[in-house]
Amino acid sequence: MNAAKRYEIFRRLREENPNPTTELKYSSTFELLISVILSAQATDVGVNKATDLLYPVANTPKAIYDMGLDELYKYIKTIGLYKTKGKNVIETCRLLLEKHNGEVPNTREELEALPGVGRKTANVVLNTAFRQVAMAVDTHIFRVSNRTGLAPGKNVLEVEQKLLKFVPKEFLLDAHHWLILHGRYTCQARKPRCGSCMIEDLCEYKEKNID
Repeated sequence: MNAAKRYEIFRRLREENPNPTTELKYSSTFELLISVILSAQATDVGVNKATDLLYPVANTPKAIYDMGLDELYKYIKTIGLYKTKGKNVIETCRLLLEKHNGEVPNTREELEALPGVGRKTANVVLNTAFRQVAMAVDTHIFRVSNRTGLAPGKNVLEVEQKLLKFVPKEFLLDAHHWLILHGRYTCQARKPRCGSCMIEDLCEYKEKNID
């Protein structure tokens, strides 16, 4: 895909949604961090249902750590892998209190040192909360990047690196959100909604199928 196509893709996505953001509900950087940890292999809708009950009761590292694991489980048990995630959340809260004065760090190295925080989770927090250029490649972004020809790659890291290289600079800060939303609602896995896609004429998916 050439640079002109890439620019036009993001120009249209921005025109349609000038201020894209995550669909996870949060009111602080800490809430965002916990929600993203909980969202691994789970839907944002499912996480929001749980945190809608949890955060009014406990939404700081100290409050959740003091709550303890068994009590936390009651709030997050509807989320997949909740036992492992619960342990990671409690341990993350402990480390935030002990090493970061209860604040969420704003560097990749410090974030990835927290339990349950991998590269993708760190990228979400860096981009969404701290407004740093970062590309959190989830299944949606991986699919859209490969299917459209925007930034094809064999693994998430390769796609991430290509997106950071190929996405025009003026769109880089919000590109992650546009691509997730496009993959979630239009360029869906089993049945992409090509007929209602605003970038259909720029996409190389059909060209590949014809060949």
